[in-house]
Amino acid sequence: MGFSMQSLSISMLTICGISELPEQKERAVTHVLSILDPDHPDPEAFQAYDPHHRTILRFHDIINPIEGMILPQPEHVEAVLRFGEEVAAGSIERTRGHLLVHCHMGISRSTAAMLTLLAQTHPDEKEDRLFERLTLIRPQAWPNSRMIAYADDLLSHNGRLVDGLRRHYGRQIQRQPQFAQWMHDLGRGCEVEMAA
Repeated sequence: MGFSMQSLSISMLTICGISELPEQKERAVTHVLSILDPDHPDPEAFQAYDPHHRTILRFHDIINPIEGMILPQPEHVEAVLRFGEEVAAGSIERTRGHLLVHCHMGISRSTAAMLTLLAQTHPDEKEDRLFERLTLIRPQAWPNSRMIAYADDLLSHNGRLVDGLRRHYGRQIQRQPQFAQWMHDLGRGCEVEMAA
C-alpha cells in the first residue's frame, strides 16, 4: 500500500485522553483522530469545538485476543494512514493547522497512531528520532505494540519501527519505573519484556 504524506502544514500536534478534551477547545483544532472503545459514547467535548475534520476509530487497547474485545487490526492502522493522507491533502489551502489525536488515556492507542503519522510524514527520519518527537508531544507515551507492528509493515520499515519501540519502552521504564508494573497489571507484560 502506498501511504505517503507530504510535509504537513500542521503547526501543532496534541495527544490527550478523554478527560483532557475540554481544555483543547480554545486551541483551534483543525483535525481530530478519535480512538475509542467500541461501546464508549462519543465524547460530548467535541460539541464545543470549532468545525474540524474528524475520524473515529473503535477498538480496544489490547495486544492479545480477549473474549468479547476487539483487537487492533491492520485495517485500523490503514485507517490512521488514510487520515494522514486526508490531513496532508487538505493542508494546502491552510497555513496553520492543529492535529489532535486522543484515546481514553492518551497513553497507548493515541500515541501509536501519532507515531504512525510521524513515520508517514517523515519517511526518511530515523526511528529513534520519531520516538523522540512522540515523547516531546506526550511524555507518558507507551504505544500499543500491536499497532506499531502493523505500522512497521504498512510503511515498509522492515522491523526498524518495532526495534525503535523496544528502545522507547526501555527509556520509558528508566524514566518512569512504574510503567513496568502498570503494563504487567494490564496484561501487557510482554511489552515490558520487549524493552531494550
